[in-house]
Amino acid sequence: MNPLKRPLSHPFFRFNNSRSSMKNACQTNQSFTSQNTIFNFKFPGSTMPVFTANSSSFSRFNTHFPDSQIRTFCVEKTGVSASNDIPVVSTVSGPNHGSRPIDAGSSMRKPISLWPGMYHSPVTNALWEARSSMFEKITDGAQVSQTELVAKSPSKSKTSTAYKFSYDYIIREQYRNPWDEMRMGKLLEDLDALAGTISYRHCRNDDGATRPILLVTASVDRMVLKKPIHVDFDLKISGAVTWVGRSSMEIQLEVTQSTPDSPDPSDSVALVANFTFVARDSKTGKSAPLNQILPETEHEKLLWKEAEERNKMRRQNRASQKKDVDNRDEDRLNALLAEGRVFCNMPALADRDSILIRDTCHENSLMCQPQQRNTHGRIFGGFLMRKASELAFSTAYAFAGAAPCFLEVDHVDFFKPVDVGNFLRFKSCVLYTELENPMKPMINVEVVAHVTRPELRCSEVSNKFYFTFTIRPEAMKKGLRIRNVVPATEEEARRVLERMDAERPQEPYI
Repeated sequence: MNPLKRPLSHPFFRFNNSRSSMKNACQTNQSFTSQNTIFNFKFPGSTMPVFTANSSSFSRFNTHFPDSQIRTFCVEKTGVSASNDIPVVSTVSGPNHGSRPIDAGSSMRKPISLWPGMYHSPVTNALWEARSSMFEKITDGAQVSQTELVAKSPSKSKTSTAYKFSYDYIIREQYRNPWDEMRMGKLLEDLDALAGTISYRHCRNDDGATRPILLVTASVDRMVLKKPIHVDFDLKISGAVTWVGRSSMEIQLEVTQSTPDSPDPSDSVALVANFTFVARDSKTGKSAPLNQILPETEHEKLLWKEAEERNKMRRQNRASQKKDVDNRDEDRLNALLAEGRVFCNMPALADRDSILIRDTCHENSLMCQPQQRNTHGRIFGGFLMRKASELAFSTAYAFAGAAPCFLEVDHVDFFKPVDVGNFLRFKSCVLYTELENPMKPMINVEVVAHVTRPELRCSEVSNKFYFTFTIRPEAMKKGLRIRNVVPATEEEARRVLERMDAERPQEPYI
């Protein structure tokens, strides 16, 4: 609609086309200078905006709206600052905006050069833009692998970015869910992007003659939410490399948020995550050596020691996994299957407060599109985590009959890469529930990602995710009942026991 034409009458605002009104408006208000301007019209008891206009249409004059708030946004260059703080902007312009079209076969079409974050969140976009700037010195003919390794302190890779929720309406609305809470799936996606940027910062050698190594997410340790995350207060995610092996590294990330109720910085940590990345030669695909780490401060040395212990524990778990499964306690297995057999053989006599695992299942299928790829041309691991998180939330919601609250995501393994064009199937179920605390039940959801190739008649597991949710005490006080979940087959019972044994004695926030 042309803004100069009179629109339909609206009870809260009208355009006045009289020249005197235009003249007065120009004298009493500042001119529009940004690319996008949000007009926030105040409704009784609400601060939500109802109208958005492009300021280019108002370049010749300014229109005054009584009782309105005007907030401008500008496009900033998201390069890497000296302090390693990556700025996030609400809107971005294409890298080739205003230039001639690029040929489809051009090297500029490669993901590493093609504005790789354009289809993701503005935070992921800013992180990937910063990552791409690290490779500007690499020449097109760089074919030699990196041979000289250096030791770097964790401070060299430390990176952070902030969510200005308190005043950036566009950012805030992208992370708000229907219950006015944080979309945890999008936060997990951003954390993976931040971990990747940190890993590249540690590995770069500023030598344009050597080809960059390929870094991929191998696993994510258990992430426990220590306190609720709000979308009305500023949020910060930061991290650094804490441990380096020969061809793998661990990055620890922190999500912090200060609120009026807890202004103390020591109480601001909402979540801690440990990502493990492995290095591969981008040409041969073999493991590649990494720059070593040199902890300097006492805190950095403590983080290195903790990461070393976690790495040893992971190796022990991998070595003992097959033995543990083969020697599973048969009594526990039979106890789990006992009630399931009643459901299968005598359903009329089954416990009405229980339900079979197979009756809680949900599924989501999608084709992996080019817009979902990462800087290496494969499907972004953070995208997979977000889709799994959203399906797990829906599964818990349908099971409980009330909106669940995220508590934790357990250890995540990336078994196989996912490519553009793959047919991806996410299958979820409620694996078991913990009902010891009637006011705070635990709902444990399993999500398995399958890469399906119909033309080859095969399907492979690419990822496994395990999420834990709870229900608000208000809903439980109203009489909501959470049912017990039981397996019907031996395979399901073994999966339940495996997850129960994998749980660590770490309590989420209460």
